[in-house]
Amino acid sequence: MGYSRWRSWTIAALTGLVEPLGGLLGAGVISMSQALLPWGLAFAAGAMLYVISHEIIPETHRSGHQKKATLGLSIGLVLMLFLDVSLG
Repeated sequence: MGYSRWRSWTIAALTGLVEPLGGLLGAGVISMSQALLPWGLAFAAGAMLYVISHEIIPETHRSGHQKKATLGLSIGLVLMLFLDVSLG
């Protein structure tokens, strides 16, 4: 793209800096009120589901791998639920 290595690294570092700052902000808000913890976790789960449903699932269904992708998703979900219940 015509950028130097230093400029590319700087831009990548600045875009990645948002994550720890957001994490610290979220931890600060949750530490002030325990009642907000379930809402924060629900928001995070919703964001993850959005990324999966709009990015990852369509990509796995492109080249005729619908059955394998759906089976893998189903097995992963059942395994995750089993671990959640068994480990508490």
